[in-house]
Amino acid sequence: MVFVKAQKSRAYFKRFQVKYKRRREGKTDYRARIRLINQDKNKYNTPKYRFVVRFSNKGIVAQITSASIAGDMVLAAAYSHELPQYGLEVGLANYAAAYCTGLLLARRVLKKLEMDTEYEGNVEGALDGGLDIPHSEKRFAGYTKESKQLDADVHRKYVFGGHVAAYMTTLMEDEPEKYQSHFSEYIKRGITPDTMEELYKKVHANIRADPIGKKVAKPAPKERKRFNLKKLTYEERRAKLIERLNSLNDAADEEDDE
Repeated sequence: MVFVKAQKSRAYFKRFQVKYKRRREGKTDYRARIRLINQDKNKYNTPKYRFVVRFSNKGIVAQITSASIAGDMVLAAAYSHELPQYGLEVGLANYAAAYCTGLLLARRVLKKLEMDTEYEGNVEGALDGGLDIPHSEKRFAGYTKESKQLDADVHRKYVFGGHVAAYMTTLMEDEPEKYQSHFSEYIKRGITPDTMEELYKKVHANIRADPIGKKVAKPAPKERKRFNLKKLTYEERRAKLIERLNSLNDAADEEDDE
């Protein structure tokens, strides 16, 4: 039998330490995170805020967070599913919706800190909303590698949903059936390529007017049928025991009388 050298000894496995859960899931880059949350010692535990954005297939989440020993603390948050309150009911995961969500978060956090009158994006919306966020124009729509410059007109087009309007126009002319199915929610609400820009202007104005979200009243939960016994409190169990003992005593007294 050929001798095979053990590459990983017993000592290796005894000392093996698994990675953090979020590293194993591929959710957190701890090398990048530690550079985001490191704070100078002479800042005396001052929170170091960062702008966190997450995109999903259905919506956008934007948060202002700071790290602490107990975990990340969220100063303020905004969600694209809140935009229907401000007049935008469709297209809640595109570039224009990201701008609206960032603008909503910026105005909301400044309102919370009572600084909204002093300072008038996703990142673009937050910047326009009054937040100072380190950024590069290379990430904005309209920046080209050839010219190494940001085309403001192209960027404005994306902020006001012009790219969606252009696609709508193309489908209307070339593939009417696909347009009817793809933009059915837009059609149902009477949104056309010509009214797209005005729609987003109204949404931006509504956000600046009142960035604090309105809580939606949820209906009371319906009573569900129980398939197991309800757990009794100590007082209920005690009363039930006393009642059972009294009934047994009464039955014994009746037998003695007979």
